[in-house]
Amino acid sequence: MIKNRIKPKIAIIGGGVAGSSAALYFGSLGLNVTLFEKEPSLVSGPPFCHLHAGGNFYREISDEQCLTLLRQSIDFLRFYPFVVDYRPTVIVVPKYDTSTAKALLPRLELLSREYEALIAKDVANKVLGESKDYYRSYSKEQIEALRLKEITHAAKTHDEWMIIVAKNIDLSKVQFPLILVQEYGLNLFRLAAGIELAIKNTKSATLNANTIVHNIQKNSSTSKWIVKYHRDEKNHQESFDYLINAAGFRAGQIDDMLNAPCKSMVEFKAAYISHWQSHESRQFPEIIFHGERGTPQGMGQFTPYQNGYFQLHGMTNDITLYENGLAESSTLSCQPNLDETFINKIEKSWKKEELEERTRNAIKHLAQFIPKFESATVGSRPLFGAQQIPGDDPTLRVAEVSFPIEFYARCEIVKVSSVFDMIDAISKNFIDLGYISKELLGKRNLKYLDGLDEESVKLFAENIAKDRGYPISLANRNIS
Repeated sequence: MIKNRIKPKIAIIGGGVAGSSAALYFGSLGLNVTLFEKEPSLVSGPPFCHLHAGGNFYREISDEQCLTLLRQSIDFLRFYPFVVDYRPTVIVVPKYDTSTAKALLPRLELLSREYEALIAKDVANKVLGESKDYYRSYSKEQIEALRLKEITHAAKTHDEWMIIVAKNIDLSKVQFPLILVQEYGLNLFRLAAGIELAIKNTKSATLNANTIVHNIQKNSSTSKWIVKYHRDEKNHQESFDYLINAAGFRAGQIDDMLNAPCKSMVEFKAAYISHWQSHESRQFPEIIFHGERGTPQGMGQFTPYQNGYFQLHGMTNDITLYENGLAESSTLSCQPNLDETFINKIEKSWKKEELEERTRNAIKHLAQFIPKFESATVGSRPLFGAQQIPGDDPTLRVAEVSFPIEFYARCEIVKVSSVFDMIDAISKNFIDLGYISKELLGKRNLKYLDGLDEESVKLFAENIAKDRGYPISLANRNIS
């Protein structure tokens, strides 16, 4: 229930996962929301492809962060089930790694118990399968036995998913056990499509795409925000009661307009698209090969899509990471000064030679463990973007929002699953301001998402992928 008869006007700058989710959520509550997005469609920022339901990809983060990621991922999956690829993730520790595969098991046990407790609290939290199946470890003997079995073309059990892994990984280069975890995939293009369709059906939310916000000022007499923007070749201005900065890596530009205190980092990253014609890609789970970030043995990530496409990460300086790709805010500006070469990639285009070289490097990085994968080719342009990181710790994986000045929220999510903790924090601020009643805190109004038509989401997602220059296979869930 909205407390004020006159609905407060909320401006949201940036239509990534954070901004568009906030627009949909608060619009569904009946608040008067306007979402400003620079690009033609929503969710066009840094790439994501997995749920992080427990943070097992990141050994360097704390147990506390992992438990938070698990809870947040469940919340995200309950709200956006139409974006989920229901396939597991396999975690592999190479022999050259300084740690061991067995060292992962205590944290997995902790996460299994937490997942079981969350299900006991609310049965609707059971979105990652049974808690007893949250993870399973496989010895060398078990993997060698699976190598002898036929590949199942509609994998459902853990063993069936592991058959193709057992047949393709070079077992001489990895430690045991191999570990399968119920960390599912997320489809970026389906999320972009579903949110935009839902927002357009939300009477209280307005989407201004292809819009550049160029100035924001505070009206001293009314305490309202005056947002000046350019759209349809014209300049406009509009007043708002509350401002949400969800501008992602450009959030510092908004902070500078408002003279808001800040401390943040920005990191440019890229994931590469390969095509492997000779294999049944839809049968693969996602596979993560652990490694030390920033070294030639950095983590490798092998993410399957339909029709032989794979998204690849390699946390090395010649694949996903870049020298000088991490920038910090300064005393002069809240906006980290990312090198112009990265801005050109984001706003203009990649050089063909670099695109092909880094994709081949990624293929080579994964082929050291999956030898047959060396025959893969460049599949398309990379998925890329700059990621906002609050504070000064580049390993941070859990963050939500801050309120540096009155009537202003700065969204600071690092992982997409953090978005509803962010929304709940802003909701608490809205309750204090009298915008909404406290009974709405934590409530998830799904009526605009429940009404989405699967075929409409699929076709719109494919069109978004095509318009951005990617194969439409990346917009489809990997259905076995």
